[in-house]
Amino acid sequence: MKYIYLLLIIALSISANGQTILGSWETYDDDTNEKKAVIEIYEMNNLYFAKIIKNIIGDKDAVCDKCKEDKKGKPIVGLIIIENLKKNGNKFDDGTILDPESGEIYSCHLEPINKDKLKVRGFLGFSVFGRTQYWIRKE
Repeated sequence: MKYIYLLLIIALSISANGQTILGSWETYDDDTNEKKAVIEIYEMNNLYFAKIIKNIIGDKDAVCDKCKEDKKGKPIVGLIIIENLKKNGNKFDDGTILDPESGEIYSCHLEPINKDKLKVRGFLGFSVFGRTQYWIRKE
């Protein structure tokens, strides 16, 4: 019986430490720290994607005027902004992130800080030139 309790404790501790990036996240403006949007991260075919599910500041019916190709003119709400991330240990990388304000696409990696905070890094080249944001899990 002691072994069953031990296995149960081990299983619970593993699941508590297993942080997921899936779900809804709030983003914040870099300068004002004002809440900007709610992003949903989801998995499809062992790859991770994210789309805007709520635009908090600005026009609720805004479109991505500065986006290129197939995303140009698409509504901001529903816009897929992170594509093709691969899980690599505790990090998620080898994907891209779209900045809908500039229309630019950057290399991207995500790293859970804890269950409620996500480090999001968009960059050019070798991650030296870029920007880091922290997203907060939406309750």
